Amino acid sequence: MSSVRSRNNDRVKMSPEENSHENPREQSQGSVFSDDDGDDMSHRTMSRRASSIFSFSAAELEPPNETDIEKFTSDQYHFSMIRNLHLADFITMLNGFSGFYSIVSCLRFCSTNKPHYVQRAHFFIFLGMCFDFFDGRVARLRNRSSLMGQELDSLADLVSFGVAPASIAFAIGFQTTLDVLVLSFFVLCGLARLARFNVTVAQLPKDSGGKSKYFEGLPMPTTLALVLWMAILVRKGLIIEDIPFGVCRKGLFLEVHPIVAVFFLHGCGMISKSLKIPKP
Repeated sequence: MSSVRSRNNDRVKMSPEENSHENPREQSQGSVFSDDDGDDMSHRTMSRRASSIFSFSAAELEPPNETDIEKFTSDQYHFSMIRNLHLADFITMLNGFSGFYSIVSCLRFCSTNKPHYVQRAHFFIFLGMCFDFFDGRVARLRNRSSLMGQELDSLADLVSFGVAPASIAFAIGFQTTLDVLVLSFFVLCGLARLARFNVTVAQLPKDSGGKSKYFEGLPMPTTLALVLWMAILVRKGLIIEDIPFGVCRKGLFLEVHPIVAVFFLHGCGMISKSLKIPKP
């Protein structure tokens, strides 16, 4: 019994250095749960963003860092632009492709008068809307922001929700000089609206999640209402010579379709400063 006690006493009297060599497993466990590491782990946990493709309230992503900028601007990387595009960027490009294919379908309708081409033009604009919806969700789901994402999104939106709807309008009969001027105004308003958004998005009031509280003016995708309206006209055959409300001053100077005014009003809504639409 005395020998057992002496061994226990010797064990108690061991120095911290000897004890660390005696119990390396206990030392490693203690280091894992140290205060510093605990703070670091909690910081990492808080920085993770739970996200979903169908989420409407995801937090804003952090801007690209200097490493991302270096990869795009340095001459040391071959095919640097392609290699540094994110998955969300490719989805945004599919939005632009959809808009361009819609324009091509309008050209085919003008040359053949086959209605399925203009119906295809409507379909590709709505397909572009799907890509426009998912690119931001994919970026948040992957927790990756893109250096070119905002600019790509604006350019793709201009093609799909600005130029393509105006092309459909021209193809189905809004072809007088005044009609074309109004359609040009509509597209330029979309261009100006997107440019203003890129400049002022950082200054817009944000909610607790870092998301802008409202849209300034009508967002570009709202032109889908005009696309849907034109799809109904095509479906009912109210195009070319049968456009509702006919033509004013037909065959005279300043000939115009009165209903083209909806494009003028929508363009004014896009560039409006006082019109503030709450975000969902």
